[in-house]
Amino acid sequence: MKITFRWYGENDRVTLEKIRQIPVVSGVVSAIYDVPAGAVWSKESIKKLSDACHKNGLEFEVVESVPVHEDIKSGRPNAKLYTENYKTNIRNLAEYGVKCICYNFMPVFDWLRSELSAPLADGSNALAYSHDAVLKMNPLISELSLPGWDASYTREGLKELLNEYKAVDEEALWKNLENFLKEIIPVAESVGIKMAIHPDDPPWGIFGLPRIVTNRANIERLLGLVDSPSNGITLCTGSLGAAKENDLTEIIKTARGRIGFVHLRNIKRSNERDFSETAHPSACGDIDMYGVLKTLKENGFDGYIRPDHGRMIWGETGRYGYGLFDRALGACYIAGLVEAVEKLKIES
Repeated sequence: MKITFRWYGENDRVTLEKIRQIPVVSGVVSAIYDVPAGAVWSKESIKKLSDACHKNGLEFEVVESVPVHEDIKSGRPNAKLYTENYKTNIRNLAEYGVKCICYNFMPVFDWLRSELSAPLADGSNALAYSHDAVLKMNPLISELSLPGWDASYTREGLKELLNEYKAVDEEALWKNLENFLKEIIPVAESVGIKMAIHPDDPPWGIFGLPRIVTNRANIERLLGLVDSPSNGITLCTGSLGAAKENDLTEIIKTARGRIGFVHLRNIKRSNERDFSETAHPSACGDIDMYGVLKTLKENGFDGYIRPDHGRMIWGETGRYGYGLFDRALGACYIAGLVEAVEKLKIES
């Protein structure tokens, strides 16, 4: 298992020079952030990113994310054009050693939280989700903004997009995902890349928009759309774990051999639809982190892991959920668990 670290490029306060000092991290997870969704990433920009990582002694084998254009998700006429561009990006990334692409199929909005700096009992701050607060939000006027959200929409453009999605229910979204996968997976397989879809976060509908990558049954359906080792998932413990009914152990078994990437973070649920993010250790939340890694090992996983969202600790400020200190602590904790499950596996 390789432990990696998310990096948001040259403007990230967490520099590659700092990331390389985390002793257990072998590579960087990043993307091209100055190109709009649906466009082709130039080979020059990919090379520049790859070279920067390698210069700092870090691998660049995982991309998160290559955004899927909304025309693909909603099934609009330009879906074919943007799908062809997506295939080109897969090929271009493979040329520079990328082996895994994390992406998502969440309409309009990426992952959502209602609070960016919720105070925790230990004096740190973390991302949190209150379902009642979200129900009161108006996405057309909300000032909330998170990493991964497409900030290019005008208010009118967003209103138009939300209106168009009124005609897209869950089954329509499934069909559009199936069409997309049947186009891109053969390309990914031909160049040795694993496509790893990220589950919806949180794993239930928001703002009247459908969400379909939410539980074990839906993941099983997803994997059956195109039966290929290149059609897989990103196992995100925080996203799937937000729903108490999701058994992460069973999901890992269902997706055996098709988990390309793992996001490890812990959450504490306060009721059925409310949660806050916590420090990574199992004792800090509701996720059995050791149990997750043990099950992954028992089911043959040997891919990429990264510590997911961290708290803001020790006075650090910066990109919400993506500070250095707590994610570095998380990486070292994860490395200890990996060592334990790997040695136990050998001894048994």
